[in-house]
Amino acid sequence: MADVSGRDFAQFMYWYRQAGTPVLNVTDRYDVERREYHLTFVQSLPTTPEARAEQKHPLHIPVAMGLLGEAGALRLNLAGEALADLPADNTHKVLELTKPEQTFVFVDVPEHPVPSLLRNFSAPVKLNFGYSKQDLLRLMTQDADGFCRWDAAQQLGILCIQENLADPQYLASALVEAFAPLLDDTELDPALVALMLDLPSEAYLGEQQKVVDVDGNYRARRAVQKQLAQALEEKFRAVYERCRDALVELAESVNGQAVALRSLKNRALSYLMLLDRADYQSWAMEQFDNGGNMTDVLSAMSCLVHSEIATLAQEKQRVLDRFYAKWRHESLVVNQWLSVQAANPNPGALSRVTALLQSPAFDIRNPNKVRSLISVFANQNIVHFHALDGSGYAFLADQVLLLNRQNPQIAARLLAPLTKWRRFDSGRQVLMKTQLARIAAEPQLSKDVYEVVNKSLVE
Repeated sequence: MADVSGRDFAQFMYWYRQAGTPVLNVTDRYDVERREYHLTFVQSLPTTPEARAEQKHPLHIPVAMGLLGEAGALRLNLAGEALADLPADNTHKVLELTKPEQTFVFVDVPEHPVPSLLRNFSAPVKLNFGYSKQDLLRLMTQDADGFCRWDAAQQLGILCIQENLADPQYLASALVEAFAPLLDDTELDPALVALMLDLPSEAYLGEQQKVVDVDGNYRARRAVQKQLAQALEEKFRAVYERCRDALVELAESVNGQAVALRSLKNRALSYLMLLDRADYQSWAMEQFDNGGNMTDVLSAMSCLVHSEIATLAQEKQRVLDRFYAKWRHESLVVNQWLSVQAANPNPGALSRVTALLQSPAFDIRNPNKVRSLISVFANQNIVHFHALDGSGYAFLADQVLLLNRQNPQIAARLLAPLTKWRRFDSGRQVLMKTQLARIAAEPQLSKDVYEVVNKSLVE
């Protein structure tokens, strides 16, 4: 590649030689009088076992970007760049970072813009920039790059959920304002809209916190979801009906258009099912009963099974029984059935998972079954795995000790949630370390499990 391109790749090779995910801290400054916009990037790598942060070399980081004004994309004129060399539609540029700190100055900028950074995920880095809610709203509605629009939706979701964490009475009006035009836009890719409407997961919310607020994240995320469902009910309803009707003509097609429409339709249904409305429950049942593809059937089943509505208890069991009766001979499909139940956030999650261990649908010797049930419970059903009584930790430790003798590689991978004990409050830390110590005390511990447990217990 170096010979063909004539470029020196020596610095780029540090991506392979240095451990750790790069962090990009970005600040900006707009000079009104000079009409200049300054973007400053500071890159860093975290300390890792083999080297301290200050010993690491700066990376060559490509940052695809643009600038958004109130009316849309602005032309990009870097200071010192010959205007004659610029393309006619000069609204997108790739900046190349090669130093620990670099500032790029854009000239003839008519207003303080909102930077669109890391377009198309141009580099695998953690980006920190102080976007306001209005900045994120502009990115969500005006940016031409799908990744940046989705990322802005995730960041806005985090801000609103964090505010609800601090004040349970907080209303996520910024998200309502952002989601409303998305639901009305029939020209935007339905698959992109479906992704933008999906709030950040509890796991991702936890990654943004010094100490993971297990119960708070679940409560606040659920509260914001319900607010969106209530405020945008008519729009979600219209989207569901629009996509459902469009899919009638596509029948059981698996082309890109059909896949995108199904993803948006099912996202709308997931919001509508947060409302205690008989008609939406009927839609979910009809989709489960008559769905011509597995995507629709699984989505409807998940919406029903995960619903908090107590009066649906019989319907939940009926769909689970019917699904299993129809697909019990298809192992890969049964794995999905197990995962839907393992991720069920309603009370009694651990008892349901424990009961499924004895089901003919589960086989501890089958790694895919283990991942579908035990791993999904530990990694996705966060509020119940991290129950304050430590029952989820004890359950996982029991399974690891059992698998230690049968499949030590799978056992070692299952351990991952327990090894993150430092991220949690002191009470949960004690409970998690207790189970790690119990595993470490096993006299016939496999090398795979021994290595993971002992590394994680080092203070």
